[in-house]
Amino acid sequence: QVQLVESGGALAQPGGSLRLSCAASIGTISTYSVAWFRQAPGKEREFVSAITSGGARTVYTDSVKGRFTISRDNARNMVFLQMSSLEPEDTAVYLCAADRAGWATRSQIEYEYWGQGTQVTVSA
Repeated sequence: QVQLVESGGALAQPGGSLRLSCAASIGTISTYSVAWFRQAPGKEREFVSAITSGGARTVYTDSVKGRFTISRDNARNMVFLQMSSLEPEDTAVYLCAADRAGWATRSQIEYEYWGQGTQVTVSA
């Protein structure tokens, strides 16, 4: 059993930066791939980024490439999403999810464990 908790969401200005954290409050995610998804009001949940268990492979959706960086610290049982050059279109609830298979897939159905999300709002 794994329980995930996100933090770091806030109000940011366009062009600003935020760092989101995903921590496992129960269980360990060191052997899981972990992904970030986001859901904006009135829109479907979409894939943002994923990282394999060892961190060797990362995947990004096109709209965040070059702006967001996913990383992990398995000793601390945490995964991070560094977001830079934020745009109003990045406004959403950001959720982290863990997949035991470890492939860093873009597919939501592969992820067994989900956090509750943290709100990111980008506005002047």
